[in-house]
Amino acid sequence: MTMDHRWHYLDTVRSAMSLVVYPLQLVVDLSTTPLRSISNYFSSRTALLEQVETLRTRQTLLDAQLQRMVTLEAENRRLRRLLHSSRETRQKTQVAEIIAVDLDPFSRQVVINKGSSDDVFPGQPLLDANGVMGQVVHVGPFSSTALLITAPSHATPVQVNRNGLRAIAMGTGAPNRLDLPFIPNNADIRVGDILVTSGLGGRFPPGHPVATISRVENLPSRPYARVEATPTANLDGIREVLLVWTTSVSPSPEGITGTTEATGQNRPVP
Repeated sequence: MTMDHRWHYLDTVRSAMSLVVYPLQLVVDLSTTPLRSISNYFSSRTALLEQVETLRTRQTLLDAQLQRMVTLEAENRRLRRLLHSSRETRQKTQVAEIIAVDLDPFSRQVVINKGSSDDVFPGQPLLDANGVMGQVVHVGPFSSTALLITAPSHATPVQVNRNGLRAIAMGTGAPNRLDLPFIPNNADIRVGDILVTSGLGGRFPPGHPVATISRVENLPSRPYARVEATPTANLDGIREVLLVWTTSVSPSPEGITGTTEATGQNRPVP
């Protein structure tokens, strides 16, 4: 070994041995390389699947948060509009939320989350940011029932904003139509005219939008025209409403009776 170390006598032998061993090393290496490749493939695939699942979960959470933000943004816009409407009334107001709707499509009643504990009273006007919605007809301790202006039993004293022509807007039971009976054929009323509350009867404060004239049909065979209007309030798509306390509409002692604007029948006056 000393002589080999000093004079390299065995170099030729080692070279020959390496030529013999190299094919064996190559075979062993080739046998382990596919195993390492397969192992790396499955490890990479598992890591990618876990990453995809994590990203998918995060996207679902972000989509849910985005939907919530969209809902909050829409609610914020509605509340801002209600607040603006509240400033326009210059009277005591309170925001309430619709918590139930009567399943009978012709009753046109909703339930709000304010009651006598919040000083709500029968006959109290109900508005939204676009106009008059109806009035309270029944009051409980913590909730109340309101009758919408499109109910067949509801009538709203109105006037044409353009010329002051007075009329009565009657509910039809349809969600988006009011009738104006007893309008003479020669009356100055046109499609597109805006109807506002007249304040007559003391139920609704004057000057609030009620509806827009959508149809005027003169009937020569009859003394009155057929006039229809579309409510300005979003009666079927709103959740927040505005309760109004006016100086002319206030709770009255029990036992006093009068004629209500809603039905034209004798019932206790609030």
